[in-house]
Amino acid sequence: MVNRDEFRDNYYEVVAADLDRYATVPDDVLLEIVTTNGACMWLVANDDEPEWAGEELSDRELAARLCAGCPVQRECLEHELRTAGESTVGVWGALSEEDRREVYRVWLARRQGGGQQP
Repeated sequence: MVNRDEFRDNYYEVVAADLDRYATVPDDVLLEIVTTNGACMWLVANDDEPEWAGEELSDRELAARLCAGCPVQRECLEHELRTAGESTVGVWGALSEEDRREVYRVWLARRQGGGQQP
């Protein structure tokens, strides 16, 4: 049986490995993709509030609701990890701040040659 910590560590590895495909995509291209196609950007552009606005939500619940069905979750996450790194705040890439910090640790190791697959 896999314990919760092992599952999380593996989850972070899987997410970081999935981001490898964006390693060579320029920052400005990622930003354009996210701002053009991100579900959250639609809310901002249309000055719209989601039906659950005002509810008391945890960071994880907010990420799940805000990013549900967003077509650019991984691009968003890649962009945030590059630009904010450990200082990440808010909801990006359908992950909470805590989860992104853990993914960042693994992502950074992969980018520095400690595990990125060619």
